[in-house]
Amino acid sequence: MPGLGQRRRDHAHGRAGSARPLAPTGHDVRLKDAANGTAPWHALDAGQALARAGVGPEGLSSGEAAARLRRHGPNRLPEAPGRGLLARLRGQFENLLILVLIAAGAVTALLGHWTDSGVILAVVVLNAAIGLWQEGRAENALAGVRRLLSDTASVRRDGRRDSIAAADLVPGDIVLLEPGDRVPADLRLIEARGLRTQEAALTGESAAIDKHTDPVPPDAPLGDRRSMAFSGTLVAAGRGTGVVVATGPGSRIGRIGALLGAVETTATPLLRQIDRFARRLTTVILAVCLLVFGYAVGPGGYEWDEAFLAMVGMAVAAIPEGLPAVITIALALGVQRMAARRAIVRRLPAVETLGAVTVICTDKTGTLTLNEMVVRQVVTAPDRPAAEIGGEGYAPHGTVTGDRSAVAALARTGLLCNDAHLRADGSAWHVEGDPMEGALLALAAKAGLDAETERAAHRRRHEIPFDAAWSYMAVATEGPGGTTLHVKGAPDRLLPHCTRQSGPDGPVPIDRAAWAARIEALAASGHRVLAFAAKPLEGPDGIGHADIAGLTLLGLAGFIDPARPEAIAAAADCRRAGVAVKMITGDHALTALAVAAELGLDTQGGALTGGEIAAASEAELRRMARETSVFARAAPEHKLRLVEALQAEGHVVAMTGDGVNDAPALKRADAGIAMGIKGTEAAKQAARVVLTDDNFASIVAAVREGRTIHDNIRKVIAWNLPTNGGEALVIILAILIGLPLPITPVQILWINMVTAVALGLTLAFEPPEQGVMQRPPRRPGAALLDGEMIWRVALVSVLFGLAVFGLSAWVAARGADLAYARTLAVDLLVVMEIFYLFSVRYLHMTSVTRTGLLGTRAVWFGVALAVVAQLLFTFAPPLQAVFGSRPVSLADGAVVLGIGVVLLVVLEAEKLLRRRGRTVPVA
Repeated sequence: MPGLGQRRRDHAHGRAGSARPLAPTGHDVRLKDAANGTAPWHALDAGQALARAGVGPEGLSSGEAAARLRRHGPNRLPEAPGRGLLARLRGQFENLLILVLIAAGAVTALLGHWTDSGVILAVVVLNAAIGLWQEGRAENALAGVRRLLSDTASVRRDGRRDSIAAADLVPGDIVLLEPGDRVPADLRLIEARGLRTQEAALTGESAAIDKHTDPVPPDAPLGDRRSMAFSGTLVAAGRGTGVVVATGPGSRIGRIGALLGAVETTATPLLRQIDRFARRLTTVILAVCLLVFGYAVGPGGYEWDEAFLAMVGMAVAAIPEGLPAVITIALALGVQRMAARRAIVRRLPAVETLGAVTVICTDKTGTLTLNEMVVRQVVTAPDRPAAEIGGEGYAPHGTVTGDRSAVAALARTGLLCNDAHLRADGSAWHVEGDPMEGALLALAAKAGLDAETERAAHRRRHEIPFDAAWSYMAVATEGPGGTTLHVKGAPDRLLPHCTRQSGPDGPVPIDRAAWAARIEALAASGHRVLAFAAKPLEGPDGIGHADIAGLTLLGLAGFIDPARPEAIAAAADCRRAGVAVKMITGDHALTALAVAAELGLDTQGGALTGGEIAAASEAELRRMARETSVFARAAPEHKLRLVEALQAEGHVVAMTGDGVNDAPALKRADAGIAMGIKGTEAAKQAARVVLTDDNFASIVAAVREGRTIHDNIRKVIAWNLPTNGGEALVIILAILIGLPLPITPVQILWINMVTAVALGLTLAFEPPEQGVMQRPPRRPGAALLDGEMIWRVALVSVLFGLAVFGLSAWVAARGADLAYARTLAVDLLVVMEIFYLFSVRYLHMTSVTRTGLLGTRAVWFGVALAVVAQLLFTFAPPLQAVFGSRPVSLADGAVVLGIGVVLLVVLEAEKLLRRRGRTVPVA
């Protein structure tokens, strides 16, 4: 693998790494050359391209176009067949916990408790409805890609210009391009006059790309194929003509659509954990029920029907009926909280997935950067430090440090030799025209020049528009000092035409070697460089290329798409949280490394290019993905391979992006995050999360929220399971000893579906615990309940069971009837749930603090609701008739309350001892 130095030399000299070409697909015309094989279109000259396409400059005839349309099909992307309503509905019931919930409903129906069955059925229907709604919104990614295609196209057919539907384009058509057009198909350019296209959505490059008709090397990366114009990109300036070489699914954007359709969406860590948890829980419940049933009809001496009813009661006790509903509500609350943090969650489980993220793969343009070109450095003399330019984006405000008058002279040429305009939209500034020309207008304003005043004082008389053939633009203006020629362009093309350079006392002979060194230094630091020159003209006559000589070099401007200031802080937060940040961009390696260094990412290993990614084996790519932080010149398939390589390493991957080129990787990632403002519709539809402020910092806030949600879900489970475990343990002990059941199945349902939901739901509102973002990410393969949590659940279940069984035995020994004892048992379970609620609120610290005991509004609301419900259960005659409950004495109520206090003290003492390492570790 070449080192960083080698890769830098390659970029400096325009060489590209080896790229593994995609196999031809769709409507891509490829004619075999017997001698040389099939060469890619961008490597042919214009004449060869026309010959291969079988067309002349006059275009296809109408008859030939119709024949090719029948042969190749329309220029549109195919619509992937979607799943039918019944298939999508069936998919909502493939979660084992939902099946357990349905089984619980069936059991209650068999027992004749139709109200309870109705409640369970309502939960199942609600869960299915939410799933259907989310899935229906999420299957539109390919439609988002299709919307990037143009509706109409200007073509030359039968020697005449015509406007046709873009869907009717065929390979071989001659297409005419003008500013503002969306390129309707992949074109091999045969004419280009100042043509520039905006390809950020496809390649990730911020600046518009200069196009020309010269062939480029066969292995040139997508962003360096200057002789091509790609479907879905925008014409920023100039005019051009091209021959259609690929339509529909054969175009670059079509291949992305096909890639997107072939990508399988991964299950979120939470769904995988819940699935494992449900399978294990179901297995344990069924196994224990069968064992108890076998004992009851054997050594226990129960009749078959009695044993069956006892087994049903134990199953109802063990099944956490309210748990799926509480988890769903907890996720929904997380969605609302994330929306307040400017992160819109499109798929419910993704809200928790963010908390499990171990790697964030982020696009550069528009995500870590502003996607707005800005002049950062101006060099007005080769022997003096560059002037530093402050400010953000296209806003005409910022500081200028250095020789302000020299900067103003350069900026005046940049302003006059310019066709762009800046406009304010509220507090934001936007450019109409080329982004780099917009940056020059902002530079002029920072240097104290007013665009309208300068343009009025220096009237443009003549111009040479920019063209990639000569890589400069020139204008002749008439002003107070006479006629002046202003030129801006590529430094390597403009420098040979300069004989002098500006000095403090006037022009002096130029030092070409010194200027070449400054140009190289600016480029090596990731800047795009433009040179500026001027000279007086004798008269108002027209100008030509012969006038571009004897120029005075005014200096150089270094442009960059700067990192967002908040993204720099967010990247540091990610490092503290143990989350790796990797930049994957279609831009040049040097530009990517400059932004990465600004963000504080590890750049020691340099940047890997798309060609190196394509050539790497799966094992090599996994190592590259693990060791490298910056990936440049990456095509969509490269981004997808990197995400898959990181997932193969066991990482939970978040992928951020805004372009159509990001869509496949966004879909594949565990948490795809699209930019909501500048993101394409394809990216938004493929992602699970959309940022409404396009701010990388919002991702860190979302990770914090995701970790909090996962903690809260674990708290809900850790609080819910001991209740079920305690109830099941009571029934098991009763069967083993041969006593009547201390609580009936309908009373168990009362606890599980009424008070348990009222109390358990309050944990979904818990705020983050201290240090939530200082903890490393949880292991991707970690179980929902780790060893410590299992120990906690088992301990609390045993305490619950023993307390209920002991209280029931004590009451029975006093001669109280069974209904009274069962009422006290239900009251005790509810009271212990309330006190245990305060203990489980903190997983990583003690709950016996002022903050812990004060609780939250949600906790006290839930407690009040549970208390009122239990008072009605105990004393209201209608509920006494339904549940067989009886009024209890004040003294017995005090005993129940005392047991609850003792439970809290015991659990907090155990937690404290375990935190100090005095308990035996639990596997």
